[in-house]
Amino acid sequence: MAGLYYEAFTEGETIEHDRRRTVSESDNQRFCDLTMNQQPLHLDADFAAETTFGERVVNGLYTMSLAVGLTIPDTTDGTIVANLAYDAVEHPAPVFHGDTLRAETTVLDKRPTSDGDRGVVTMQVDVYNGEDTLVCAFERTALVERAEA
Repeated sequence: MAGLYYEAFTEGETIEHDRRRTVSESDNQRFCDLTMNQQPLHLDADFAAETTFGERVVNGLYTMSLAVGLTIPDTTDGTIVANLAYDAVEHPAPVFHGDTLRAETTVLDKRPTSDGDRGVVTMQVDVYNGEDTLVCAFERTALVERAEA
């Protein structure tokens, strides 16, 4: 599905995204390597075994990044000008290797830009694991094209 133009976003609408992703150990390792995040909680099984979680926890920024990717086809694929902000980020529960994640997006607000050629859309993104536990939540604000422009 192509992304939505500004006019197609409806305040209060919730989009349940069909795409899901099972997080692998390799996903977590590569993300940590790419971002130079060597936190032992993410990478060292012996260290993580002694923590509250009892095992390695997937990097929270990977979880958030994955969530954005899961939502793009149904929201801003091909219609985005820029992501303007990510706000109110929360990680209420951990993500572990093998968890399958899904996302829902709720449109919170939209407003046209002063030139009228584009619009700003603020969305709430909620991410759930296979047990429907909320594992990540954040607001994403994007500048999107208008169909009429």
